[in-house]
Amino acid sequence: MQIADIPLLGMLRERMSWLNARQDTLSQNVANADSPGYLARDLKPMNFEDMMKRVGGDNGAGLITTNAKHINITPSQSGDYTGVDSPDTEASVTGNTVSLEAEMIKVSDTQAQFQAATNLYGKAISMMRTAIGNP
Repeated sequence: MQIADIPLLGMLRERMSWLNARQDTLSQNVANADSPGYLARDLKPMNFEDMMKRVGGDNGAGLITTNAKHINITPSQSGDYTGVDSPDTEASVTGNTVSLEAEMIKVSDTQAQFQAATNLYGKAISMMRTAIGNP
């Protein structure tokens, strides 16, 4: 089994990919804060239940289920994120719905979540190195 086939790392990669795509969307909002008629956008939040359904397939790389009540976790495909209109405030006179304050709060939150996912990824790799005897 390769490192890329480990379910936990696959889910963390998917989360980091979603956070990266959200950061791109939020940066577009900030860049267009003065554009007339621009509608603020955001990504549809990741749904844990949907993610579990996506990773529920059996490709032989995940955990083996020995009971119908077990959850089979395998890596998922990422990059399919849905953008939604997300006006933070009422439209200005020019029709723009971007609030710089709200966007910067979202950017900061996204950055903190990305850092947490990165730390978890690093800790998982470190634990695997310890488990195979290569600290």
